[in-house]
Amino acid sequence: MKRFVMAAAAVFVAAVSLGQGAPAGTSPAPGAIKIGVINVERLVQESALGKEAFGRVKKLNDVKKDEADKLQKELRDMEEKLAAQGSAMADDKRDQLQKTYQEKAIAFKRFQDDANRELETAQKKELSELERRVFPVINQVGKEKGYTLIFNKFQSGLVYADDGVDLTDDVLKVFNTTVAMPAPAASKPATGAPGATGAPKPAPAQNGSKAAPAPVPTKKP
Repeated sequence: MKRFVMAAAAVFVAAVSLGQGAPAGTSPAPGAIKIGVINVERLVQESALGKEAFGRVKKLNDVKKDEADKLQKELRDMEEKLAAQGSAMADDKRDQLQKTYQEKAIAFKRFQDDANRELETAQKKELSELERRVFPVINQVGKEKGYTLIFNKFQSGLVYADDGVDLTDDVLKVFNTTVAMPAPAASKPATGAPGATGAPKPAPAQNGSKAAPAPVPTKKP
C-alpha cells in the first residue's frame, strides 16, 4: 500500500497561501515574510484521520486481492487439466474446456481493470476528504503563529528548510485533537463478479503475480 501513501503527498497542493490578519504580537514586521513548511506525507501517515483512511483503502484492497486469488486459482486448475488430460479428452469436451478457459481469462482481465479503477477512486475520495479537513487546520496554525506562507515541504521544489520552520508537529497536534473522527459507516463488503463495475483488485496489479497464460494447444490423439 505504499502507493497510497505516496499518492497522498502528491495530491495536496504545493503551497498554501494563508489569509491575512494574524493575531497581534505574532505577525512579522511590516515588509517581512515569515515562511513555514509542512511535511504532508507525515500528516497522512501519522494523523488519526490519515490512519483511518489508509486502513479503509487497505481493507478494500485485501478483499479484492482475496477474490482475485480465487479467480486465478480457477484459471490455473483449468490450465493444468488441459495440459494433463487434454490429449485424452474427446474433441468436443476438450474444445469446450478451452473455450471456457479463454472466456474466464478475458473476464479476469476485465476484472483487473475494474479493480484498478475502483481502488483509484477510493484513494482519491479519501485524499479529498483529508485535504478538506486538514487545510483549515493549516490555516489556523499559520495565522496563530504569524506565518505569511506555508509550503508543502517535499512537493514545492524546496531543497532545504530549517527544522525551526517545520510546522508538521503543530498541525498534527491540532488536527488530532480538534478534528472529529468520522462515524464508521455500516456498509457491506463489496462483492465482485468478474467483469462487474468495482470488481476486486487483481493480484497481478498489486502483488507482482502473472495472469494465467493461454493454454498450450494439445495434440489430438
